[in-house]
Amino acid sequence: MSQDWTPPPASGATGSVPNYLIPAIISLFCCLPLGIVGVIFAAQVNGKVAAGDTQGALDSSKKAKLFSFIAIGLGLLGWGCYILFFVVIGGLSIANS
Repeated sequence: MSQDWTPPPASGATGSVPNYLIPAIISLFCCLPLGIVGVIFAAQVNGKVAAGDTQGALDSSKKAKLFSFIAIGLGLLGWGCYILFFVVIGGLSIANS
């Protein structure tokens, strides 16, 4: 009557390594090149955790977070500049009329 025993995960393993996949997917709509890089790193996290490479998973997680948040920031900055440009151009065209 033997049973397979699975040891508990080491501290800092599966549950404690976020993959940031949702922000990475959102960043695809903001800045495509950096969003793709963020999604690639986010997709690597769970595989590395499953393989037991916790340090590699943490590294991929940090990179996914970095690239995703930079892409989201650039996207918001771009939209802000776009809106500001048309507000200024619209204001100037009304003032010149």
